[in-house]
Parts: sequence; structure tokens; C-alpha cells
Amino acid sequence: MPELPEVETTVRALKPKLEKSRIKTFELRNKNLRWPVPSNLSKKLISKSVSSLSRRAKYLIVDLGSEYLLIHLGMSGSLRYLSNNLTPEKHDHWDLCFENGMILRYTDPRRFGSIHYTKDFKNHFLIKSLGPEPLSDAFNETFLYEISRGRKVPIKTLIMNSRIVVGIGNIYACEALFDSHIRPSKKANRITKKEAKALVASLKKVLKKAIKAGGTTLRDYLNPDSAPGYFKIELKVYGRGNEECLRCGKTLKEIRMSNRSTVFCSNCQR
Repeated sequence: MPELPEVETTVRALKPKLEKSRIKTFELRNKNLRWPVPSNLSKKLISKSVSSLSRRAKYLIVDLGSEYLLIHLGMSGSLRYLSNNLTPEKHDHWDLCFENGMILRYTDPRRFGSIHYTKDFKNHFLIKSLGPEPLSDAFNETFLYEISRGRKVPIKTLIMNSRIVVGIGNIYACEALFDSHIRPSKKANRITKKEAKALVASLKKVLKKAIKAGGTTLRDYLNPDSAPGYFKIELKVYGRGNEECLRCGKTLKEIRMSNRSTVFCSNCQR
């Protein structure tokens, strides 16, 4: 599914195109997404201007001045900025149409994504309980070490909990744990201050590299073909179960944790 780097890539690509654009219409073709899309959303959006576009966790925040749209891409969703003369296809569920003749089209084969209208996005039920951004100063070694005390869940499970820190998906959790030499199954309350510092540094490093490369699952969300992201070629462990460790040469192990594939090196990660 699209993770933080892919969503950040999307925001950076769309930001200069959408900001200052005035909405003409909102065309809804399928309201049955993860949460039903309100049938009156089109009426609320007519003539609204996009003040800014930003990201919180994996949500795109469209600032309309005194109202906001929260967009989540779900498991398979994507956004494309297109000319409005392109005929929508089966999985194109809604278009945000602008007065300049362009549209923001949402495509989602699985329909796990969502769009929400709110006047207070910070207190929206999807946002208000989220942890800090992983690339912010609030997410540091002291924070991670202190919040891990008394928690017996695996460290990988902890860092993938959005109430602890947002946007750490399976791919980047595996990569950061390998980079910091920490075994994914290690109990969170056994993490030392030194390991907490290393893990925070690795998470920030891996995410920054992935954003720079355009993500892993796709290059960006503007291309109709959703081209694969370049960070995929830099993956050290994710998707490489039973292959050689690039650090020591031992065979990488693959296990299931919380019903997710987890690849690690039992020699390098302790």
C-alpha cells in the first residue's frame, strides 16, 4: 500500500499544481469507499479555492480556507492530475474538477481509500490520536526510549503503531531495523537508549532516502501507469527472504509478524 514516502511524493508533485486553483465541480461516481462519500459533497466544494496542500501521516490535507478535505489512498489508491477530457475508467471513483480545465482523479481498485470533509482536521477522528511525524524533532531517541518502557510488544510492532509514530509501514520498518542492527522481534521494553538512538536515526535516514527516490511502490501519483519507485532497488531486506544478507552473506530469514512478512538477518540483527 502507499506509505509515507509515496504520499509525501504525491503531495510534493501536486502542491504547485493545485494551490490557488478554484474548484468547479466534484464528480462522484462511486460513493462506496472505505467510508461512504457524502452525496452533498459536491455542493460544499463548488467555488472553493485550494489554499495549500500538505500531509499528516498518510493523509493528504487539502486546505480550502475554512474547510479541509482529508484524502487517504488506502491499499491501492492513486491520484492523478489530468485534463478533464480523459474518459474515466472502471476504478476511477471521483474527480475534483477545477476551473482551469484540469482534474484531480482518484483511482482505487480495492476501494479502501477515503475522502472526508471537515472544518477542523486536527480534531477529526482519523487524525486526533495520531503520534508524531517520524521526520519531526518530536520523534527522537528520548521519546522512543521512554514510550517503549513497559511495552512487551516486538519493537517492529511498536514503531508501526500510528499512535506511537505515524507513517512507518512494513517496508520501512524492516529496512530501518536492519540498518540499526535490531531484530524485529526484540521486545520494545528491552531496547536500550543506544538502540533507540540508532533506530530513530535509521528510520529518518530510510524515509528521507525513499522520499528522494520517489517511494517504493511507485515513482509518483501523477503518472497514469503508476511506475515503480526507484527506492525499490535499494531495499536491503524487504522482499529478499532466503537470499544472502548484503552485509554478512548469511541467509536472510522470513517470518510472519502481525500477519505481515518480516525479513531480517539473524546474524546482523540482535
